[in-house]
Amino acid sequence: MSSTEDRERGSLPAHARSPERSDPVLRSSVRTSRPRRERPPVEQRPLLPARGENASRWTRLLLALRPPRKLKFTREGKYYLGITLGVGFAAINTGNNLLYLLLGMLLSLIVVSGVMSDLSLRHLTVTRRLPARAQVGRAHLVEIEVYNHKKRVPSYAIEVEDLRAGQPADKRCFFLKISPSSAQVAAYRRTPAKRGRDRHTGFRIATRFPFGLFEKSREVEAEGDLIIYPAVDPVRLPVEEAGRREGGASLSGRGGGDETFGLRPMREGDDPRDIYWRKSTMRDQLVLRERTRETRPDVQIVVDTVRPAAEGDGFAQAFERRIREAASRAVAHIKRGDGVVVATTLGERVRGDRTMGSDGILRFLALLEAVDESRIPEIKAERAARASQRKAASSAGPTSGERRASSPRTAS
Repeated sequence: MSSTEDRERGSLPAHARSPERSDPVLRSSVRTSRPRRERPPVEQRPLLPARGENASRWTRLLLALRPPRKLKFTREGKYYLGITLGVGFAAINTGNNLLYLLLGMLLSLIVVSGVMSDLSLRHLTVTRRLPARAQVGRAHLVEIEVYNHKKRVPSYAIEVEDLRAGQPADKRCFFLKISPSSAQVAAYRRTPAKRGRDRHTGFRIATRFPFGLFEKSREVEAEGDLIIYPAVDPVRLPVEEAGRREGGASLSGRGGGDETFGLRPMREGDDPRDIYWRKSTMRDQLVLRERTRETRPDVQIVVDTVRPAAEGDGFAQAFERRIREAASRAVAHIKRGDGVVVATTLGERVRGDRTMGSDGILRFLALLEAVDESRIPEIKAERAARASQRKAASSAGPTSGERRASSPRTAS
């Protein structure tokens, strides 16, 4: 993907910001939003590297003393620095006052660039809005909001890069101008390639303002998790039997089935089509027939999560295929109206139906990981210990003092 597709402009003309447009493509454009109330100036904490948690004292000291902002030369900045050094050597060797004046002008531009870029990066708060759900192979939008806490000074040419743990930072948003005490929102489009937990760690805020000679940046901490659901393929299910198409493997409760659940006197508001005429002719009052609620048995899908000891590198691909097939079958059955139970060979299970939706099953499959065969006894022992603890906690009743405190007091 080219860099022009990833960058989004920070200011648009008035007709492009019209709220009447509902095209989803226009949602990735940047819109200016005035907050209803003034936000407090909050400084985000700098993002520390992961090795700083278990590092030595000397390494922690170096991390604490590192500069809060990073500076690197652009291609134009390298040319500019070379010209400045050349003019400086020529001024020293010749002693020409005009060369000294030119050298002072070149150095003053470097100082002005450093001061103005630092002013643009100060007092900026960046927040992230993740979507409610994401799926492998389907694009989703992530909104980035930048708030400028400065009262009088705007920020120009701000580039925000979203950082994710263990993945290269390839998505960024560009803001041309952020007015004082206001916020702007941009969004980037991302298509996940694998399922699981996508952990966002922070942001990299950079600017090349005002001359584009240097890029000054700083990294701030902003954690966020997004669960990536597995991909779902269209599945053609076998045709149900004639008796199961209407339901009816088990009958329980009142509903709209064909079987009779019970008889009762007819009340006002009941459907006259349910009158049981055979009993109504024997009495003066009409008798209504209550029907049963027809249900279907749950469709069970079992996923093998045990990794054999002698399995090679091909197990990971086969396991991902099983996860994708299980997700596709579960979604197809739920769309047809069946209840689905997804279980693993280690005893974990989750259920979904048309009322509950498929989010619980897809989330369960997204976070499902393979387990080595050697760890099965350890896992079973841990589960047995937790089950015994829960059983002991449930069997232990309240003490006499708690019973006296919980019993209602009656007035004599």
